[in-house]
Amino acid sequence: MILVDLDRVTMSRPGRPLFADLSLTVRTGDRIGVVGLNGTGKSTLLRVMTGTTEPESGSVRRGRGARIAFLDQRPELPAGSVLQAVGPGWEAAAVLDRLGMGALVDQDTSTLSGGQAKRVALARVLVAECDLLVLDEPTNHLDIDAIAWLEDRLARFRGGLVLVTHDRHVLDRLTTRVMEIDRGKGYVYEGGYDAYLEGRADRQDRAAAAETTRRNLARKELAWLRRGAPARTRKPKARIEAATAIVEGRAEAEARAGSLDLHFGTPRLGDKVVELQSVSFAYPAGRPLFERLDLGLDRRERLGIVGPNGSGKSTLLDLLAGRRQPTAGSIEHGTTVQLGYYDQLGVELNEAQPVYEALKGDTDLLERFWFDADAQRAPIGTLSGGERRRLQLLLVLAARPNVLLLDEPTNDLDLDTLRALEDFLEEWPGALVVVSHDRAFLERAVVDVLALDGSGRAAVVPGGYAAWEAERRARRQSGAAATAGSAGRAAPSSDGSSGSGAVTPARAGRTGDAAKKRSPSTLRRLIDLAEREMIDLEARRDELGAALADPTADRDQLTKISTDLASVVERLTAAEERWLNLAEELGA
Repeated sequence: MILVDLDRVTMSRPGRPLFADLSLTVRTGDRIGVVGLNGTGKSTLLRVMTGTTEPESGSVRRGRGARIAFLDQRPELPAGSVLQAVGPGWEAAAVLDRLGMGALVDQDTSTLSGGQAKRVALARVLVAECDLLVLDEPTNHLDIDAIAWLEDRLARFRGGLVLVTHDRHVLDRLTTRVMEIDRGKGYVYEGGYDAYLEGRADRQDRAAAAETTRRNLARKELAWLRRGAPARTRKPKARIEAATAIVEGRAEAEARAGSLDLHFGTPRLGDKVVELQSVSFAYPAGRPLFERLDLGLDRRERLGIVGPNGSGKSTLLDLLAGRRQPTAGSIEHGTTVQLGYYDQLGVELNEAQPVYEALKGDTDLLERFWFDADAQRAPIGTLSGGERRRLQLLLVLAARPNVLLLDEPTNDLDLDTLRALEDFLEEWPGALVVVSHDRAFLERAVVDVLALDGSGRAAVVPGGYAAWEAERRARRQSGAAATAGSAGRAAPSSDGSSGSGAVTPARAGRTGDAAKKRSPSTLRRLIDLAEREMIDLEARRDELGAALADPTADRDQLTKISTDLASVVERLTAAEERWLNLAEELGA
């Protein structure tokens, strides 16, 4: 089924074209990733596709009755509580919990931070009944576990999927086609992220070879025309001028000239950088985020901070930067330390100010950072989300820090900028502390991780993200084995039901001391299993309900359908109760 068909669509923004004559068809089952440099129109394309924005030219046709759910880059939420914004029922509460918003279901949407609002908007989209999911940077503001859960949920979605994301793991797992927007044109690659990388390299090689061939042929023609035949009295002036123009002309301009130059010089950093001694922190009337933390940064530190949302990662960066003071313990900075802090909000920008004024007219610096002449003159308010973040990063690096604190630096940046940032950090001579949910970025940028567990504990894990993930996987497997051993015959049957007279793992948790000690990761795994079971049972219930209304069914068929429906409803009720018990145990 065709869900959306874009035919020769053209869009621009004030003073700058985005793309022209772009065509794309999305069918049921398609899984399309949209990539391209910041400012090329990826978010605009999604808004045109969903009908949020009308194209300047071309046409957009949507399948009859096709239901589209859209996560905008800057979503707006209705007034009321978080749960009311997402919807009633167990699924809304379950999705909010998996996205780290379970404790805020009663909070008014007007009081949410930008990251919290994005997560609520994502939950709202995920629970909507739709044929096409269109998602703009859905992994922003999610922790690593939430991203893994989102991947699983999107992998099970059977409709059409179109997403803009900088997360290379997500692109690699979910997409079967990739559209690249490059210098106003759309290029579609059949296959996933790896096919896109290979196809893009081939396209660039072909373009370079074609340009060489074109210029060689033009030179030969020009030489022949200038030589001319002896009997000629007139030389074909027009053809000579045309060939001259080809030889002296230029190939299509690069999307970005040169490499992203992030080097501004780094002041010398002494042996003492930042030292934390028995540091604890808690917000007023809140539980401690971490307690008695000892940490000393090396002058070539490469430390990642990981943990669930709400565990204190950004707060710890604020403490390192001196923006907050610990509730206990001490923090000392070396005398040579010059901090650069790139936080989630970024440097405050004047929306009406031209870009070049933010850098005091330093156009050379802006060109090094991939802001061309048009972008330099544009008001900051017209920049895309990624361009804005790149400008904020430039302002931080231009101050020449020797200690960098980065809070979710990959949000909204395009893939080319991410690779340039990773290359820069690999050779940069200063100290780096980064909070990130981007697994590919962590794999490249950090050597060790500081893991916060959300319950006040913090521990350094040598070996970086891979070592931390391997350690967590081993704990999950150990916890799952312990759960299976303690539950015995109480485990659910192979079809997901608990079976006649069986005690579910959640209920076993009320009766045995061993089960009461189940880890949060084990509980979340069981909650995920319960969610999958409920989704499958709800689909089966709806299918049987439709069959029951079939006027052609005879009495025997209706009797069997009714029996099956009653069984499915009973199992669904049991699964919902199991989910509620597990969620209660997790929150205890």
